[in-house]
Amino acid sequence: MKRILDFILALILLLLSLPLWLIVIPLILIFSGSPPFFSHERVGLNGKSIKIIKFRSMRRSRAEEPRITVEGDRRVTKIGNILRKTKVDEIPQLLNILKGDMSFVGPRPEVPEYVAGYDDQQREILNYRPGLVDPATLKYRNEESILADFDNPQEAYVGKILPDKIRLSLDYQHNRNIFTDFMVIMRTFGALFQKR
Repeated sequence: MKRILDFILALILLLLSLPLWLIVIPLILIFSGSPPFFSHERVGLNGKSIKIIKFRSMRRSRAEEPRITVEGDRRVTKIGNILRKTKVDEIPQLLNILKGDMSFVGPRPEVPEYVAGYDDQQREILNYRPGLVDPATLKYRNEESILADFDNPQEAYVGKILPDKIRLSLDYQHNRNIFTDFMVIMRTFGALFQKR
């Protein structure tokens, strides 16, 4: 049932967002001169490798590097900064949802190097289809600015933020239903219009 709802909603939103694609793609090409899309390897359901798709927000020469991005990162283009702040860069992941690699609500998929460091308890997160949003993404929606306060953002992410995100995501998955998924989606839309 969840998969069917994901597919229908993703298809509707994809069609509704097409005019936005026609605006964003030329802007990326004009201001960064790079291909408008960026794909990166993540770990999905049951540990399967997936490629998530985003609108490109970073310079092509370094965007593929699997490292933490903090607020003020010089690799982020001017148009990319706007796309990231408004979360518009995430819209192409509707294609991932249509394909079945992702769901609307689920734990954010992580890069293989981080997943390799999961303990047995944390690896339970791989039993769930990854998603665009969940309570962890809501709590850390300003993650880039949070990480900017640390001397070593990578260490802070792996040692503090990631374990907390996994805990929040697992707590949610253990008690989720269609109603709670709907509430998370509504809270996400609300958060987009709040001051950061």
